[in-house]
Amino acid sequence: MSELTAENLNEMEQNLNSQELNGTELVTAEEQNGFLDSTLGKVINTAVDLGLRWILPDFIENQIIEVKDTLITGGLKEGIDKAIDSAIDLGKSITGIFTGKFEDVSQAQNAIKNGGIIDGISSALDSALSFTTKKGLLPYNIANIIRQGKNVILDNVSNNIEDEFVSQLDSIEKLGKYEDNWRNYFNEQDFEGMEREYEKIKEKLNEILPLETTIKQAREIENIHLLIKNNGHDFNLTQEQLELAGMLN
Repeated sequence: MSELTAENLNEMEQNLNSQELNGTELVTAEEQNGFLDSTLGKVINTAVDLGLRWILPDFIENQIIEVKDTLITGGLKEGIDKAIDSAIDLGKSITGIFTGKFEDVSQAQNAIKNGGIIDGISSALDSALSFTTKKGLLPYNIANIIRQGKNVILDNVSNNIEDEFVSQLDSIEKLGKYEDNWRNYFNEQDFEGMEREYEKIKEKLNEILPLETTIKQAREIENIHLLIKNNGHDFNLTQEQLELAGMLN
């Protein structure tokens, strides 16, 4: 039977991001908010770009970029960031997320929707257009065209956000399949197969909103995987090792 070594423990603890064995949250509200800030920011930015192309069809790419850069100068990015943060906070309050953390993707989706994200983006656009025209940075006729077509941008934002949450659910389903595959390879003592699925699991985790249950399941696999890897692919784990793998979640 293989023995549990200090080296094994050290590597496992490093892969747990220096979390302590007991009493430490696997996921914090700050981590979830940070993920949503980054992910929704990219989604909304893409939606604005696409909307401007629809609204200004006669503009070439460089002109579209100039208009977008001008709006950013007028505070559009800050307005979008504020709209996202406000939607997260208000949405949690409205949907009853009293712990501050989402338990699943559907909770996050409902919170963002009920938190007024579209109204927030609309206000951010209005503010940026007003500022840039008053400062002479954007011609009035261009600003008016964007105002008249603003709903195109907002529809793109709404659709892109919905698509992102659909993608999140799809990624979680794929993660579950990879974990099932890993367990099957583990039962067959096929470490090469385990390694392939383990890499897929790590990659997919980076795409998914951090959730307590998701991280816990993935960490248990990670712990056992590293034990076997560090023990020279020896599958004869002791009960102590298996229990430790569970404790480190």
